[in-house]
Amino acid sequence: MKIEIKNYSKKIDSNVVLDNINATLESGKVYGFKGKNGSGKTMLMRAICGLISPTEGEIVIDGKVIRKDITFPESLGILIENPGFLADYTGFDNLKMLADIKGIASEDDIKEAIRMSGLDPDDKRKYRKYSLGMKQKLGIAAAFMENASLIILDEPTNALDEDSVSEFFERVRKEREKGKLIILSCHDSEELYKISDEILYIENGRLKGSEKLNVGQNN
Repeated sequence: MKIEIKNYSKKIDSNVVLDNINATLESGKVYGFKGKNGSGKTMLMRAICGLISPTEGEIVIDGKVIRKDITFPESLGILIENPGFLADYTGFDNLKMLADIKGIASEDDIKEAIRMSGLDPDDKRKYRKYSLGMKQKLGIAAAFMENASLIILDEPTNALDEDSVSEFFERVRKEREKGKLIILSCHDSEELYKISDEILYIENGRLKGSEKLNVGQNN
């Protein structure tokens, strides 16, 4: 998979939230988005997902223009901002309803994704009884359950304990080894530098630069 971000700008009312972004992202790599809150990281993720339209420019995935040739990336796992699920259903039932939309993930796939995220797929508690950490883990499970080629994760380690954070980053490494293209933001700079093949620095809606890393040495 190849993502080409070409002269992408987004204006909301009079505010320029993304300003002439240019970047190329490729499969088999982890791209870390780094910037302060409000810098444009989440908005750029939303743009790549097709959740917003550009004011200028375009995003091209494998030759197809988002929101022109295709509405969304064709193989996408996503966790952006706070995960939202139905309060009166179990974690498994929530993911099953999501999975039924595309029909890609089997019940076994769903259970494995839940298990790999540190939850019990047979837990009968309703989502409203989940702790913040459990809710975040279910969101991570949703992003991984369909074995997507593109995985976008916005602050996925929020509310996770130290062991769960370590397990999450090990999961990301394994997904990269499978050839996935992973885009990640994380407040923990040390972990972001350890896991990323390239860091993209975003400030005031602009791409201020990028840094390629020797991940083998950092790990």
